[in-house]
Amino acid sequence: MEFTKEKLIGGAVQRDFALEVDGTRVPCVIWAAQGADAAPVLILMGHGGSQHKKTANIRARAVEYAERFGWATLAIDAPGHGDRISRDDAAKLAGTIGPLVLGQRDAPPMDAERVKEMFKGWGKAPPEWKAALDAALSMECIASDASVGYWGVSMGTAIGVPFVASEPRIRCAVFGLAGARPNAPDFLESAKNIQIPVEFVFQWDDAVAPRDHGIALFDAFGTKEKTMHINPGGHMEIPTFESDAWLSFFQRHLAQAEPAQKSA
Repeated sequence: MEFTKEKLIGGAVQRDFALEVDGTRVPCVIWAAQGADAAPVLILMGHGGSQHKKTANIRARAVEYAERFGWATLAIDAPGHGDRISRDDAAKLAGTIGPLVLGQRDAPPMDAERVKEMFKGWGKAPPEWKAALDAALSMECIASDASVGYWGVSMGTAIGVPFVASEPRIRCAVFGLAGARPNAPDFLESAKNIQIPVEFVFQWDDAVAPRDHGIALFDAFGTKEKTMHINPGGHMEIPTFESDAWLSFFQRHLAQAEPAQKSA
């Protein structure tokens, strides 16, 4: 594990680090409360397609969780994203996916080769997440027995479902903006193997994940404790109040959060 940068954001310390997994360098970041005791809760956040580990919504919630509750948050760049590609390639990726996720009527469909490459990349992500989780739980800023939860929508769900299904340390998960894929039976099998509490957020007019696919994925989750939040609007139009629902979900299943306690 190689720490590369440290930055204070409000009351949270943002630490960049990198891991080598199967010969590949994986950029990671962790947020933890400044001067607090070891975090009792660790939230793993998986970013969406064309985004990266420090995308604004992830960073904002990570800082809030650290400041208010003393929780830690871990994120990594997915294969083919963030610091794992050049700025030019990142711009091309955003140009390819952006119009589609924004629901633009003239958005070109994802070409078959690009979809194939994305699927190939997603398969590498679960071992990388496992390695990042191992590293995080070895850090002084996080309790070795911290309660672990996962959050990830869109591509964060595509990667998160097989990862969560294979990771017994995760106690609950928020998924969404994704659906069952008829040509990916292993994905549905992973969903069936998830037995922890799940909250699933979905947009009724999503052009990326058709509603019948989303409902089918929710139905496939093996857990008996699952809730689906459906809102009108497109892929990028999740209401802001859903972030409060995610926080309540994590509080309910991971810990009754207490304000961060400063070390003497």
